[in-house]
Amino acid sequence: MPRHDTRRRTDPADSGNPEPPRQRIVSSAHLVSPHSEQLSEFEFGMIVSNNAFSRWVVHCMSAAGLRELTPLDVLVLHHVNHRGRGKKLSEVSFVMNIEDAHLINYSLKKLLALGVVTSSRNGKEVTYTTSDEGREYVRRYREIRENCLVAALKADEALNRQIGDLAVLLRVMSGVYDQAARAAASL
Repeated sequence: MPRHDTRRRTDPADSGNPEPPRQRIVSSAHLVSPHSEQLSEFEFGMIVSNNAFSRWVVHCMSAAGLRELTPLDVLVLHHVNHRGRGKKLSEVSFVMNIEDAHLINYSLKKLLALGVVTSSRNGKEVTYTTSDEGREYVRRYREIRENCLVAALKADEALNRQIGDLAVLLRVMSGVYDQAARAAASL
């Protein structure tokens, strides 16, 4: 298999010295494409970021006093609490971009059993809200997040702008991956 040149290309008309070659950090060298070497680097960044983020949300919620939750459970609790109004299972699944509603349903049942989420039925519709206890865990989570994560980030205006730009890029890329998944499913 041919090796891909990962050095930055320079314009011969440039009088400055070219930058030294940069080794790309990828998880699967066999997936590196000559059309976008950066995509493999991005995917590796997503893998390690997702794992670090998952570890963070579990440890933060555990520090808030609610243990034995998976990363998805924590995120479902936060989404149910979002804006203080009831959510249907389909809404939680849709906003979190999770096709397998049974995963969300399992988390909701677990959160109900722990007493941090309540449910109410209106005909066939079931809506979920956080209980007083659930809201207290979420409040403590926020406090710990401010003290441990936000304070450690020490973001200034420039860094916050970069974080915002990255958030936009991640939403764009999620759409690209969703479209590619639909295309692959039709093969």
